[in-house]
Amino acid sequence: MNMTTTAPDDSRAKRNVAVLVCAQAILGAQMPMIFTVGGLAGQSLASNPCLATLPISLIVLGSMLAATPVSAIMQRYGRRAGFLVGATAGAIGGAIGAYGLSISSFPVFLLGSFITGIYMSAHGFYRFAAADTASDAYRPKAISYVMAGGLAAAIIGPQMVKLTAEAYVVPFLGTYFAVIGVNLVGSLLFFLLDIPKPPIPSEDAPRGRTRRELLATPRIAVAVICAMVSYALMNLVMTSTPLAVVGCGYTAGNAADVVTSHVLAMYVPSFFTGHLIARFGVERIVAAGLVILAGAGAVALQGVDLNNFFIALILLGIGWNFGFIGATTMLAGAHEAHERGRMQGLNDLIVFGGVTFASLASGGLMNCSGGTPMEGWTAVNLAMAPFLALAGGALIWLVMRPAAREA
Repeated sequence: MNMTTTAPDDSRAKRNVAVLVCAQAILGAQMPMIFTVGGLAGQSLASNPCLATLPISLIVLGSMLAATPVSAIMQRYGRRAGFLVGATAGAIGGAIGAYGLSISSFPVFLLGSFITGIYMSAHGFYRFAAADTASDAYRPKAISYVMAGGLAAAIIGPQMVKLTAEAYVVPFLGTYFAVIGVNLVGSLLFFLLDIPKPPIPSEDAPRGRTRRELLATPRIAVAVICAMVSYALMNLVMTSTPLAVVGCGYTAGNAADVVTSHVLAMYVPSFFTGHLIARFGVERIVAAGLVILAGAGAVALQGVDLNNFFIALILLGIGWNFGFIGATTMLAGAHEAHERGRMQGLNDLIVFGGVTFASLASGGLMNCSGGTPMEGWTAVNLAMAPFLALAGGALIWLVMRPAAREA
């Protein structure tokens, strides 16, 4: 008897991925815009230059604190509602930031940065939304393609900064006006999404595992650890890179080129990361990401020639891509649909908690760990080692667990 296997229909998923890729490219452009000018604007407003990067840290802090409520909104009202909340917060944050610049008020500017963090939190759920309507086979590719949209954002954002930073007498005011426009225009994309709202559970419906039970699940715990370490270490090193490059005698233009190469390395691999996961398995790709992150630190510790900065930051971007997309794919397949609001919000709370800590620690390690920029740069890269050991050990433990115990 002939048996035929019907391939899953991923037409809806592919449409949603196309919408989310466009959202990643357009709405996502505001993040490199704000991260490029936020510290410079903070430096012009802060009475203490040591607080110049505080606006960036508050964006990440706002994202961390918003993760759970934004996820709850999506679980109750659907992805579209959550993404519209994020875009609205991005526009409001941009408006408050612009107002703070216009009246030269650092506290008001910081408030705008914190509210922008709500957008950053919603933006982080694009990758999970890509998996909602995808088959098991298409899921890693869907996540990877949406992350690849960040490549366009990485190009669009800096170009918009060049066009807008000096458009008004007040520096960077035009950039924040552009952020408002990006959110208003980009939010229209979400009306094209075709992701069903999660069903309202009946009285006898399964309630799912508690947050404690979810985190006690080995595969979930390891996915969260690897995602947090990949993202936090990328942020730790990237934040210090411009300070290190300029501090070691190179120009601000050199620093910008190094950061650009890093951002390209973060997103270009996304065009094939999903295929690699499908072929080799998610655990191998996460492991490769951690190894590449370690390689980035090793290259950085070899010296401060400009080539060392370029190679280290390129490896840092590739390692983040493999580690973070791999961990996201691992997590997306480890919980039920009725648990996703609880688990995805908890995941991003933990991940961006680590990123917040890294963003705050980066400047301290760079500026306060030695008498020279070279010593500070060494401290930043040595700080990667214990966290890579934690993630690598957790992944090895998961792989070596007997399959029968994985339930």
